[in-house]
Amino acid sequence: MREHSGELGAIARRWFDVMRSCGDDVRELLHDGHPTACIGDAAFGYVNSFTAHTNVGFFLGAKITDPGRLLEGTGKHMRHVKLGPGRDFDATALRTLIETAYTDMKARLEAEALVGSPAVKRPEPDRRVTTRLNRAWHAKNRMPSGANRAVRLEWHLKHAQNCACRPIPASLHTEVKDTLRRRER
Repeated sequence: MREHSGELGAIARRWFDVMRSCGDDVRELLHDGHPTACIGDAAFGYVNSFTAHTNVGFFLGAKITDPGRLLEGTGKHMRHVKLGPGRDFDATALRTLIETAYTDMKARLEAEALVGSPAVKRPEPDRRVTTRLNRAWHAKNRMPSGANRAVRLEWHLKHAQNCACRPIPASLHTEVKDTLRRRER
């Protein structure tokens, strides 16, 4: 990033500063030679300058919303926004993507901490399944259609105890955490 002293370097430094400013818990490191923004050890974004463009990338870009349709790439998880001289883009939408990637990773880490807590035991993984999906549990415990918030909360509490296929949704995270604390008492 620093090797590019021209416009591409300035673009990279600008957007990496946005990643740094997402929160006090943001750490930075070099990952595969790319300046990378992390929460703890979990990377959420990176920047890298090339000869003709700069990428602002997201490690879980395929899983975040992109209303501005800025993200490029076809990887299973990663996506990036290609920036450079003469390329028009929506700076507000890119800032929102960065904040969304940060918030998403933070929620995933908090949900993982809940699942790993003594109050919620993670099931032993089925070695034949690489996604940590408990298919038998899901087959028996479908989320009812039109479920209200209380039903969704209970379903996600049971899900966290029996399956590790995805984190608790950020919209329910605080309530799940509070409910688990109450139940521990």
